[in-house]
Amino acid sequence: MGELRGTHVPVLLERCLELLAPALDRDDRTTVYVDATLGLAGHAEAVLAAHPRTVLIGLDRDTEALAHARARLDRYADRIHLVHAVYDEFAEVLDGLGYARVDGVLFDLGVSSLQLDAPDRGFAYAQDAPLDMRMDQSTGTTAEEVVNTYTHGELARVLRVYGEERFAGRIASAIIRERERTRLTSSARLAELVRDSIPAPARRTGGHPAKRTFQALRIEVNRELAALETALPAALDALSPGGRAVVLSYHSLEDRITKQALAGRARSTGPVDLPVELPGTGPMLRLLSRGAELAGESEVEANPRAASVRLRAAERIEQDGTNGTETTTRRAARERPRRVAGEVRTSGAGVADGSGAVRREMPRSPGDGSGTTVQGEG
Repeated sequence: MGELRGTHVPVLLERCLELLAPALDRDDRTTVYVDATLGLAGHAEAVLAAHPRTVLIGLDRDTEALAHARARLDRYADRIHLVHAVYDEFAEVLDGLGYARVDGVLFDLGVSSLQLDAPDRGFAYAQDAPLDMRMDQSTGTTAEEVVNTYTHGELARVLRVYGEERFAGRIASAIIRERERTRLTSSARLAELVRDSIPAPARRTGGHPAKRTFQALRIEVNRELAALETALPAALDALSPGGRAVVLSYHSLEDRITKQALAGRARSTGPVDLPVELPGTGPMLRLLSRGAELAGESEVEANPRAASVRLRAAERIEQDGTNGTETTTRRAARERPRRVAGEVRTSGAGVADGSGAVRREMPRSPGDGSGTTVQGEG
């Protein structure tokens, strides 16, 4: 395994523990926690230490990260299951281990500290390395294959959709010209091509000019968004009543998928005008944050990689209306004043969805970690 490469500081660790605690502290039984993106096991180790009756299922596609995580968690070996898998294999992993339901789930998306800090992995535009970018180096297409084989249209689409890059067409053209001259194999050379393709005024803001291109290639190589679109619904469906899911996203594409998955299950799907909730149409989740939560300034100062994090969380609830009774949500909808012109009515689920982001340093309600902040950015 060798020495650990990279410095690992878990993002929003205390907040994640606070949110997960009510789901993992069950007096009547052992609880099950799934870390769908185990990485170097910083969050997992803290959960196991805080909850002696909790079993961990840890998934990661990176074999090097798994080896380090196994060594780190060795003292908990009797209650951990570490699996080499992508998180879109969530349901298959649970089935293989014989677990029908879980009590807590964490997705810490994006690139791990190990992958980002190891120069030979090719994720960092600030260091010269082979264009690999695979989180699982045992399989799959590399970034080098993408930039040297994709058509101009395919490259531009990847950069525009996954990197939200305004100059996707110009960068794709530069890549095509370069590879006609010689095969593109260097991360430093790719970063140089991107920088030269972006007009000088646009290079003065927004960080390193190659940031969006490298993000886009990484997402394409690892199928990150497609995997999340499969994994997150499977994880939410596997939660036991009272179970909780926490998702840490690092760019708007991940956060949008997360928001839609959580919000969709926090709403009733039945006709709002009925006095009772039809069986199976009630909300499945209760949102635990108003919009997305950001890291506080003190955490960002201590751990710069927390600067872009967006946290969303939800709790599994019993679906209302299984007996055809009038629910709290239905009663509130029935008693609410009729909508008047120009007035926007709140959601029928009685839960604020919220598209803005809120800083963690703002006051929260006391209690079980489900309090919300009082103000959003958006």
